[in-house]
Amino acid sequence: MVITKTPFRMSFFGGGTDMPYFFEQHGGSVLSTTFDKYCYVNIRHLPRFFEYSTHLTYSKLEYVNSVDEIQHPAIRNAMKMLDMHEIRLTYEADLPARSGLGTSSSFAVGMLNGFYALKGKYIDKKRLADEAIYLERVLCDEAGGWQDQIAAAYGGFNRIDFSKDSFSVHPVIISPERKNQLRKNLMMFFTGFTRYSAKIQSVNLAAKEEKIPYLLEMLQLVDEAEKVLTDKYTNLDDFGRLLDATWKMKRNTGKCVTTDSIDDIYQRSIRAGAIGGKLLGAGGGGFFVFYVPLECQDNVKRALNELLYIPFEFEDGGTQVIHYTPEHYDPELA
Repeated sequence: MVITKTPFRMSFFGGGTDMPYFFEQHGGSVLSTTFDKYCYVNIRHLPRFFEYSTHLTYSKLEYVNSVDEIQHPAIRNAMKMLDMHEIRLTYEADLPARSGLGTSSSFAVGMLNGFYALKGKYIDKKRLADEAIYLERVLCDEAGGWQDQIAAAYGGFNRIDFSKDSFSVHPVIISPERKNQLRKNLMMFFTGFTRYSAKIQSVNLAAKEEKIPYLLEMLQLVDEAEKVLTDKYTNLDDFGRLLDATWKMKRNTGKCVTTDSIDDIYQRSIRAGAIGGKLLGAGGGGFFVFYVPLECQDNVKRALNELLYIPFEFEDGGTQVIHYTPEHYDPELA
């Protein structure tokens, strides 16, 4: 039996520049972190006592006798890719799916990590990210970028750079004290709206040429935000001002990014004392993150009292196998 624990990600700057159509021409960069909310994937070989050969538990239950019968596209394609059979897989998470935190990619990374462990194999973070990208973007043909799979695999507070057909991960060099102050000034709220990121990305891709000028500006903000974090003499509140700038640009990158309700939430937070913020993920719902000075945080909580406030801490581990019990499995009997 194998249990994996994989963090969700919080993307601050550069979202959208991790799309291949953009970074293959212009390069791309994302500034993001993982935080202490996780998905857990429990995997074992199913004992041969049942009338079905594979049992899956996620938001649905599946009992099937053939991999081809599996409805969940990521599980079906991952099992084919790694030649997995007779599996019992259970998924659970600290936060809801379809909420802008890269949950589907965290699941893909955690599942692949678990499948390899069940085979008794170690897979490094680079290969794990590469295979999760291939699984979601090629085999499942889901629209989207590359940042989520990389963040889930590597973990930590990073700048991820994209060029042509590759990526590199660079930890942000920031003192523990300044990093802790940043975390204290960030507040996360759940809007209550969930959506399918791949569908939003597909709609927004229809006007991808119109988005390029905005994405180029958003790409420049990655450099500026990194300088704010790494220069101890710069006012950390500038990070919040840059979040406000990137959100205003992001609103112009697709008709599904925001709604009247989302705009109202944002404006109420600013009036209550937030310096800036953004909706996480592709847009349309999910989680907001705001940069709020400590003395204004109670005001923001009152202004958004209908929303669920989610305290969090940064994390650095990325996906991990947290339980491993070797199993004897004879595929010849399958």
